[in-house]
This record gives sequence, C-alpha cells and structure tokens, in this order.
Amino acid sequence: MLFRTFAVMERILLIGSGGREHALAKALVASTSCEKLWAAPGNPGIEREAECVKVNVADHEAVAKFCLKNDVSLVVIGPEGPLAEGLADFLRDENIDVFGPSQAAAQLETSKGFSKDFMLKHHIPTAPFRRFSPKERAAALDHVRIHVLPVVIKYDGLAAGKGVVVATTRDEALIAVNDMFDGAFGNDGIVIEGFLTGEEASVFAICDGRDFVVLAPAQDHKRIGDGDTGKNTGGMGAYAPAAIVSADIMATVRTRIIKPVLDGMREEGSPFVGCLFVGLMIDGDEVHVVEFNARFGDPETQAVMSVLDADVAALFASAARGAIDAATIRKVAMGFACNVVLASKGYPEDYEKGLPIAGIDEAEADPHVTVYHAGTTRTGDSVVTNGGRVLGVTATADTLKNAVARAYDACAKISYASKVNRTDIAARAL
Repeated sequence: MLFRTFAVMERILLIGSGGREHALAKALVASTSCEKLWAAPGNPGIEREAECVKVNVADHEAVAKFCLKNDVSLVVIGPEGPLAEGLADFLRDENIDVFGPSQAAAQLETSKGFSKDFMLKHHIPTAPFRRFSPKERAAALDHVRIHVLPVVIKYDGLAAGKGVVVATTRDEALIAVNDMFDGAFGNDGIVIEGFLTGEEASVFAICDGRDFVVLAPAQDHKRIGDGDTGKNTGGMGAYAPAAIVSADIMATVRTRIIKPVLDGMREEGSPFVGCLFVGLMIDGDEVHVVEFNARFGDPETQAVMSVLDADVAALFASAARGAIDAATIRKVAMGFACNVVLASKGYPEDYEKGLPIAGIDEAEADPHVTVYHAGTTRTGDSVVTNGGRVLGVTATADTLKNAVARAYDACAKISYASKVNRTDIAARAL
C-alpha cells in the first residue's frame, strides 16, 4: 500500500463557476503543491487558471468517475448547492478526499433553523429567535405584529444570499413573512429574530473536523446602494483585513464560536471539514453570530485570498485529510485588498444578460489588480455579462486607502451597457 507524504503534489478538481471560485482557482494554481487544476464548470476567468471541464456537478457519479479517471487527489467544493445536495458525502464514499462539509454539517448554512437551534444548544452568542414551519404562517404573522422593531425575517433554506429582510415597519415585516410563505425562495419555513446593532464582519475558519486556522477577517457590503441602502444582495464588495476584528475579538470568535461549533458538530456525528464562514455582528467588545455559511463567502474570498501568503492547495488538502497543517500559511495578510463588485442594472431583481464587456485587460495592466469573473460567459471571442454580479475588481496595496483607490481606478477602465457598482466600499473603515 502506498502512503501519502508531505511532498505530495495535488491534482485538484474545483467545483463552481463564480467569483469565489475564480479567487480559489488563482490561489490553488499558485500553490507549489498543485500539480494540476481542473474546474467544473468554471468561467472565462477561471479558464486562465485551470482546465475547465464539462462535468455535470449535479451528477455525483459523473464527478466521481472524472476524479478516478484523472487521478484527482482533492476536490474543492466552492458553492453551497453541491454541499446541500451531498456531493462531498458521495465522493468520500468513493475514497476521494474533499475540502467541503458533509450534507449534515452543511445544515449550518442550508437551514437557518438548524443553525439557530445549534447555537442555542451550544451556548454560541446569537440574536433571540423563533422558528416557524411552512404550516405556521398565522403564528408567524401574529409574532411580527408584536415584535420590537426593527425585526429580521429569514427564509429557513438557501436563498442565494437574498432571503433576509430587515423590516423597520410593521407592514414591511408582514409583507416579508407573507412573501416567504408564498414561496419567494422555496417551501421551507422562516426564522424571525431580533435585530442586532453594530458592524458586520466575516471570519473564515479552515477546519479539519477538530482543529482550525483562521484567515484574515473581512467586511462585506450587502446592500445594493451606497450608504448601505436598498435591497440585500449576495455582496457588492469587500475588503480585508478588517480592523473591526481586533485581536481580542478574534480570540472571542475562536473560543466562543468556532471551537464550540467544531466540538458540537463532532459530538453530533457530523464533523465539519472545510471552510466555516462566520458572519459576525460586533458592538464594542460584544460579538454575536449573524449567520454561518458552510463555504467561502463571495465577495470576501476575493479580498481574503488576495492578501493570503500560503500554499493553499496543501492547506485545503491537510484539512480534508483530518490533520490541518498551519505551517502551510506563511502570513494571513500581506497588505490590504479591496474588492468592488460590478453588477448589472436591476440586480438583485431583473437584469439583462449577454452584454459585451470591454476593458478587463486594461484594468489588469496594473499588476496589483485582478478582475475576478463572477457572472460572465464567452460568446465567440467576446466575454459578455451572464449574471447579476458580473465582475469583482480586486486590488492590493500597502494600505487600505491605496487598495481602495487602485480598485476604483481599475473599475473605471471596464465598461458594459448595464454596469452599476457601489462607490463607497470600505468608506466606513477609512
């Protein structure tokens, strides 16, 4: 029998097609331990880093066959959908190493109700809440009629980052409850919780089921408009590291949040292996969990990976094999990074697709700028829009101020007919 050694060269299949996966692809292929990188399905940006392959990721058997045929040593699952559908479980049953949690462990993201119950059980700080099943519309409406405002209404299942309404009026809360019970995002129930005050931040923990390492903290900007106005989106920009996550706050996150999660999931028979995204609300020295995700966040990943100095392939592989190697990280933050999302007019609702994009090469003429593809596709020789969030323009610099300025300079060089973006990414921090 052959045994792996520390010098193993990884043959990696990356699952996904968004900006997060483009950032992961760039980091993986730059790793000294990465021998070969494939991506399924990938996108026009990822194809510059990896060999994009037409494998139906919803067909778990087809993914496993590809891995076995090509001697894939590690599968990295980017988006939440395949995790929710149990792809990691299927591949592990085929003795294929996977960086990504099991279907049961992914419930920390796929069910807001499961996540809130888990936090309550394991004494992890979060907002007070009540769950309502799909048959409890009347009770949910009665609850919001008497709830202190603002009140937060969350769809229980996956909603592509959009199933959250922070209602500041009674009517707004009632409409949100009815919309969710009417199937705006699916047929799951809802969670109604108290409103937390403070600043939001994100921490990524790379986990092997028992131990973990944390990467540079980031701050996302969820609302569509400047000044945090308008509807929630999947994220309109991010920067890292975020100073709001001080050393003391990070220590609290480690001891009161991440460790209890790993201990609790292991006790319940579902060890968490992969990236645990911890969405935080920070108010002074008080820290509460807003949400968990079972994978890297988007667009925070673009910023966090841009400042990370590590052999990412070796890091993910060691976590997947149950013995995380912290020595694969040389430094979690080399300077600062700012990511500005260029979106399509109308997002997060209706928007036009298929619009030609110009100026990406000009933007990337600056060696400190990377344009991550989020919602693009190729039509002949042209790259065109194919999503609500189109590109993530990311710049690095020695200071956050310089990173922000460099990112916006690059944004100005890119054009397409429906281009929209926020102009105040990281403004609060500056």
